[in-house]
Amino acid sequence: MTTHALPKPFTAADTHRGMFWWLVVVGLFVCAMIIVGGATRLTDSGLSITEWRPVTGAIPPLTEAGWEVELEKYRQIPEYKEQNRGMSMAEFQFIYWWEWGHRQLGRTLGLVYFAPFMFFLFTRQAPKRLLPRLWVLFGLGGLQGAIGWWMVSSGLVDRLDVSQYRLATHLSMAFLILGLTLWTALELRYGQAQALTRSRLFRPAAIFWGAVLFQIALGAFVAGLDAGRIFNTWPGFYGQLIPDDYLSGMPFWQAIFESRPAVQFQHRWFAYILFVGGLWLGWRMIRSQPWSSSAWAWWSPQRLWCRSRSGSSR
Repeated sequence: MTTHALPKPFTAADTHRGMFWWLVVVGLFVCAMIIVGGATRLTDSGLSITEWRPVTGAIPPLTEAGWEVELEKYRQIPEYKEQNRGMSMAEFQFIYWWEWGHRQLGRTLGLVYFAPFMFFLFTRQAPKRLLPRLWVLFGLGGLQGAIGWWMVSSGLVDRLDVSQYRLATHLSMAFLILGLTLWTALELRYGQAQALTRSRLFRPAAIFWGAVLFQIALGAFVAGLDAGRIFNTWPGFYGQLIPDDYLSGMPFWQAIFESRPAVQFQHRWFAYILFVGGLWLGWRMIRSQPWSSSAWAWWSPQRLWCRSRSGSSR
């Protein structure tokens, strides 16, 4: 198979060094948002702020009275009444700061994207070919904020936690934004991608990374239903390949999204499928390219294998 080396950075048409590094920074902020969002989930902090105030919410409570107001709002939701009744102010402040930090990081990310984008736009430095994609990224960022509140609002009335459907939507959107950001950054470094017409591996690679995104969404269903620890044996489920209560008394199409044994089963076994697919893709890449340019192809399945093993111990 013919190989195609990457061009020298910033020599092709429509490349831009400054915009490349800008989107790298944006990508790092998106990664930080995903990490802090995960920590917010693990600390059960996501419902501590019960209002969506995109602008005024940037200022946290500054007085004891202000903190009392926020805690009183939290006392009105089911999570407090059924799970955290009697929570002290110090305990509330701990979860509040996690959620506030997550939202504040999102506000900062918006500024980090918007201000340089406007500069590159008005100085006409942004390549015209990439302008639609940059506007889409801007719109997706705003949409993600709305999805975040849509997710939080699902846990404020009749539930102890947020909807697993909305959690999966929120997390999947974060990774879509990250992927689109990095793809655009690489085009600003090397020029327009030619993979669609020049590489036979583009389609299987795209399918593989699409499957990785699907696995991330499956993980969100596990997290949303608190199903990560209901089976602590590996590789089976207390000696079974399929757990007895897979359906949990539900119709199949409901169970695959709402049954705790089902979502863990799906998340775990799809990881094994991904591992095999990653090995196959790595083997194809090593056959088609010199080892020095495709060694990462073996590293990806190894990471998937470690991830599948660590997931089994949650």
